Amino acid sequence: MTGTATRAEARTEARTETRAVTRGETRGVPRLWAELRAPEFGELGPETIAILPVGSAEQHGPHLPLNTDFVVADSLARDVAAGHGDELSLLLLPSLAVSKSNEHAWSPGTLWLSAPTLLAVLDELARCVATTRVRKLVFLNGHGGNSALLQVAGRDIRLAHGLATFVMHPSLPPDHGGTSPAAELGMGIHAGLEETSVMLYLRPDLVRPELGRRSVPEHLAAFERVGFGKEVSFGWLSDDFGTDGTLGDPTGATAELGKRQYEAMVAAAARSLAEIAAFDPRPPR
Repeated sequence: MTGTATRAEARTEARTETRAVTRGETRGVPRLWAELRAPEFGELGPETIAILPVGSAEQHGPHLPLNTDFVVADSLARDVAAGHGDELSLLLLPSLAVSKSNEHAWSPGTLWLSAPTLLAVLDELARCVATTRVRKLVFLNGHGGNSALLQVAGRDIRLAHGLATFVMHPSLPPDHGGTSPAAELGMGIHAGLEETSVMLYLRPDLVRPELGRRSVPEHLAAFERVGFGKEVSFGWLSDDFGTDGTLGDPTGATAELGKRQYEAMVAAAARSLAEIAAFDPRPPR
């Protein structure tokens, strides 16, 4: 048996074990929109929450696959639905694998939609959802570059189709006010420690950790007001920083850390969806 074969088999075994843990063999199977039969849509009630996972296909440094954001968003949606789908009436729409990733357009292989195209896709999907009795639509966004656009889409869909819309993330990105490990100086927003760890847990077969390098634009830490998650934001492309496309430090990533991160994501998503189920902006009567 060659060393390559041994590594491949180890990755396959780790992936199998990972999915058994995160899915939970005793839990229910998540309800998938596209697997329902047409008459079953008449059985849905307005309490049903439709979830649209939104991923991306973009460079993630030399060590992670292009579909990293898709893997995380799609896995999280399926696992939270498997654990809480019945109690919260969750229904999963087909995940979007390509979105607005033009900040990575410099890297060959990146697939991206323009802002008008993605807005149109989201609007047309929402129009279809609105033909059913479903009244709540959640965007589970795995790619930070979509966030502002999804907020715009949510308001437009609310006006055009009458759906209550929500935007949530697996974890809040540092450039949106979230946190990243101290060693990343608040700039661990792409292919860094936590994202790499989660992928080592979910899909170790797709990760090449030996290729990961610390790529933190440390000179930006001197700016008090301009920066990721600071008072003044800035437009950027991922090749602006003189790195290999990574913005963070993946060198300490482990599957164990990824397991803790991912389980925290599932728990947080369940809490968020429970609040979405009860949420109504109108004052109580």
